[in-house]
Amino acid sequence: MGTDTNDAWLAQAVARSEATDRTARRILDGALEQFTLLGLRRSSVDDVARRAGVSRVTVFRRFRSKDKLVEAVLLRENSRFFRRLDATVAALPTMEERVVEGFVVALRHTRAHPLFGGLLRLEPELVLPYLTVQGGSSLSATVTYLTGHLRRAQQTEGRPGEDPQPVAELMVRVAVSFLLNPVGCIEMDDEDEVRAFARRYLAPLLDA
Repeated sequence: MGTDTNDAWLAQAVARSEATDRTARRILDGALEQFTLLGLRRSSVDDVARRAGVSRVTVFRRFRSKDKLVEAVLLRENSRFFRRLDATVAALPTMEERVVEGFVVALRHTRAHPLFGGLLRLEPELVLPYLTVQGGSSLSATVTYLTGHLRRAQQTEGRPGEDPQPVAELMVRVAVSFLLNPVGCIEMDDEDEVRAFARRYLAPLLDA
């Protein structure tokens, strides 16, 4: 099975869990709690199954492996964040302002999130693959989300009409790099500095 097929299957599994599959939702809730409290290294599929009140076999039937379960939890948290981000930036009048503020909010949210932030601080070597070489589903979902917003801005703001996906992917990869290695040219705790960076270096990409 190819990577794209795996990503599509996982995204569909997460969507079903939110919509109709109560058992899958319980598993994801249990996994989120387990991974947040004890991290990835000290958590097994058996631990998640006990916390969700289901059998180990049921977890594997829904999510196939621990790696896929971790990806599914991260993907669901991404989806929840997208909804909150939309609500936060919706009132801003231009795509440029939404990109700048979205970058600030995304970094703040990820670093403060009990799961994302906790794993980045305590188990960076374990969470790194899920955000890079094994992070196809999360990366793809984030790029797709931002591409949709950029495409709508092209229609409503008269932006250049070329495919916005490369720009979206570049922006997402920049954000991920800052999360993985926060020591650099900007002070991550200074939101005005983060905002200025996004305005100077990310916003101009909209006209690329």
